[in-house]
Amino acid sequence: MPIALEARNIKKHYPGVLAVDGVSFSVPEGICFGLLGPNGAGKTTTVEIIEGVTAASSGEVYYYGEIAGARFRQEAGIQFQNTALQDKITVRETIEMFRALYDRQAEMDEIIEQCSLGELLDRDNRKLSGGQRQRLLLAVALVNRPRLIFLDEPTTGLDPQARRNFWDLVQSIRARGSTILLTTHYMDEAQVLCDEIAIMDAGKIITQGTPDELLKKQYDGLIIELPISDLTDDLSGIEHTVFENLGIIEVVTTDVSESLQQLTPHVSNLNQIKIRQPNLEDLFLDLTGHSLRA
Repeated sequence: MPIALEARNIKKHYPGVLAVDGVSFSVPEGICFGLLGPNGAGKTTTVEIIEGVTAASSGEVYYYGEIAGARFRQEAGIQFQNTALQDKITVRETIEMFRALYDRQAEMDEIIEQCSLGELLDRDNRKLSGGQRQRLLLAVALVNRPRLIFLDEPTTGLDPQARRNFWDLVQSIRARGSTILLTTHYMDEAQVLCDEIAIMDAGKIITQGTPDELLKKQYDGLIIELPISDLTDDLSGIEHTVFENLGIIEVVTTDVSESLQQLTPHVSNLNQIKIRQPNLEDLFLDLTGHSLRA
């Protein structure tokens, strides 16, 4: 499988700060690659360097084996986290305006169908809902028939149904062969959309792989959850790894029956105990020490 995008030893210095410290990764053609990290991890700076928005202090970005340049700019599409749309023009006019900036152009009908904008073409940009606006911004990122698409936290602020509708759009675009680099603050989004993820902290990539590979590497059991308010005393005698996160106690165990027997004398209410598989949120918390939105 060809490598669509490669970052090689990217570094970014600001006065007194090394924001990105030797980041390297490659993205095979046709996958959705997630770059995750808490605020201040260097994720946004890394993506801006790859996009060409910010200059690196050192390191290189390669697009299909060559230094990213004119070809990259023509064939990449970007949906920024915050994009100002022109007031007093319609959805159709917005797409046409951005489409005219490229030599390489997608067909209008194709963009409209891909992003489910058929009923909104004559609507003023100012009258779009959050989900409709994100669909328009995705359409803007697709005007040049991109082989590589950057999606920077595309569902932030959307309601649950709008988020899932947007996931369907992203999956349909990926199914057509596009390569996607996604940043997100939602672990369920990364687990649904991403074939591979890299987690950054303190300017470095601390782990990388498919979600299943990373979870199997980190965990070999299940997680028991219960509210910390239901504890009657501490759990220092429990022979398993215990975490506290947002008022919830999490016990990682390979023997649920034994752990429940140990927990029962320390809990006032057993009705709220949950047993579940580890997920990417757990992995992120364990590796970085804080939640993704911290």
